[in-house]
Amino acid sequence: MENSTLWWLATGALVVAELVTGTFYLLMLAAGLAAAALAAHTGVATAWQWVAAALVGGGSTLLWRAFKRAQPSVAPARANRDVNMDIGEMVQVAAFKADGTCSVHYRGAHWDASLAAGEVASAGTYRIAEVVGSRLILKKN
Repeated sequence: MENSTLWWLATGALVVAELVTGTFYLLMLAAGLAAAALAAHTGVATAWQWVAAALVGGGSTLLWRAFKRAQPSVAPARANRDVNMDIGEMVQVAAFKADGTCSVHYRGAHWDASLAAGEVASAGTYRIAEVVGSRLILKKN
C-alpha cells in the first residue's frame, strides 16, 4: 500500500474521531496528516512526510490555541445577556429586608432578588446582573 494511502486513511480516522468526540484539535492534527499525504503524493521521502505532518498539525494546533486564548472570555450563562435577555434590565426596589433580599415586580410577576456582592441595600433603581435559578441578582444602576 502506498504511503499516501496510509496517510489518507489516518486522516479519515482522525476526522471520524473528531466527529465522535467533538475535539476540534483532532481536526488540526488531521490537517497535518493530510499535508503528509500530499507530500507523499509529490514523492517526498518518508521522514519529510512526518515533518510535514508535525509542522502542519502541531503548528495549526498551536495557532488555534493562541487564537482562542486571545478571545475575550465569555460571561457565564447566568450573567450573559446573549443567553438571558433579563440581564441588564432595570427594576425598581421599594425596600430591602434585613437579610438584604427583596421582592421586585418584573415582567408582570413578583421575583425574589438579592444584591450582588459589595452592593449596599437602599431603595432605588437597580440593574439585573445575574439570574440564579429564580432569583435576580441586582446591582445599583
